[in-house]
Amino acid sequence: MRRRLTLALSFIGLAFGILALSPPAGAQTDAAVFEIVQVSGLLDEINADFIESSIAEAESLGAGGVILQVNSSGHVISDARLVELADRIRNARVPVYSWVGPSHATAEGGMAQLMAVTDKMGVASFAKYGNTGDLIVGELPEGRAELMVGLEDATISDLDAIELGLISHESPTLALFALGPSIGDELPGFESIVDTTSGEEPVREIASPVRLRKLSLFKGWMHSVASPAMAYLLFIIGAALLVFEFYTAGIGVAGVVGAVCFILACYGLEVLPTRWWALALLVIAMLGYAIDVQSGVPRAWSVIATVCLVIGSLFLFDGFSISWITLVVGIVGVALSMVNGMPSMVRTRFGTPTIGREWMVGAMGEAVTEVKKDGVVMIDGAPWRAMVNRTTPIMPGDPVRVVAIEGLYLEIEPEEGGARDYREMRGPKDDDAEIEPAE
Repeated sequence: MRRRLTLALSFIGLAFGILALSPPAGAQTDAAVFEIVQVSGLLDEINADFIESSIAEAESLGAGGVILQVNSSGHVISDARLVELADRIRNARVPVYSWVGPSHATAEGGMAQLMAVTDKMGVASFAKYGNTGDLIVGELPEGRAELMVGLEDATISDLDAIELGLISHESPTLALFALGPSIGDELPGFESIVDTTSGEEPVREIASPVRLRKLSLFKGWMHSVASPAMAYLLFIIGAALLVFEFYTAGIGVAGVVGAVCFILACYGLEVLPTRWWALALLVIAMLGYAIDVQSGVPRAWSVIATVCLVIGSLFLFDGFSISWITLVVGIVGVALSMVNGMPSMVRTRFGTPTIGREWMVGAMGEAVTEVKKDGVVMIDGAPWRAMVNRTTPIMPGDPVRVVAIEGLYLEIEPEEGGARDYREMRGPKDDDAEIEPAE
């Protein structure tokens, strides 16, 4: 029953959290403002700078305090940077508090260590705290270091945190964390008023104005790119699109999108603890698929590429796992597109309904680019990748003849000096010759 009640309160807090923390109409708002700083995702350099700048602005405004609303599963900043951030929180000229929320949120790793440095901690219903690793942030508030023994590699719920003494009371919502369980238990610097006009029990209302702080749109976007799932998907999508673009004439939308995805993925992989040997396996996988895309038929390289893709995906990040849904989408999606869909798309991207493989052998066209070993030719108004087995290159505009098809490439020769059209090699035919009757 208690669990259901706290869960309901948590949902209410999600929907009306900002309203709940806003002073009621007509209330006195002379109290100092409280900064609510949302810290979600991995603790990277963007989040670290965000925490520091939020504290600095709160100090300059004379704020009543800062509350870190945390939902983070670890950190990717250096230990030295983590210690520096902990010192900034510890030496702040305004109180800094922390709350793991909303419901089912998590605080682990370096972010859990930073919470331990704050003046007071809270945990929402069904939220988790722990897996701090070896504490490197230095001095903690009095008595807290002893309470955190055993949390280096374990997490606890809100009820366990209360029982352990790490937090003082249930706080399903951020408002309840700030107000405390009863009158006089508010966070230091946080003010409330008591409404006795209802005729029933006194109701506490918030008097301190609050301001919610989030990452800017661009920084939030870059922070999302540096998450394991996003960096992984951007990398394989970008690489697959670049492979597709490699086998088509000119630069199209797929090439531009693939390049953007690939660049963003490189940023994310640089921020995250990436195993470079696993990343190399993903590159080999794409090269292997590219070889069989050229041939148009899945062969041994497709098998090798799929094995490399699976191993590289499973072990790409050190200390962070990718959800199985993301892995299935990435592995199955890339494998199917490379083995089945990509060859068909490459063959038909520039094709027209009238283009068929049979009639193309012997068809005439002209070179679009210089063709030394390979290049682009125009056949019946459509550009095609082509190759020539001659030492003398074919220049742009020269007439060419298709003599064979090798995978996705047309084998061509110049009109002048080439072999006769295959249709002319069927032998002489005398239309005027008389057919003698059989005896």
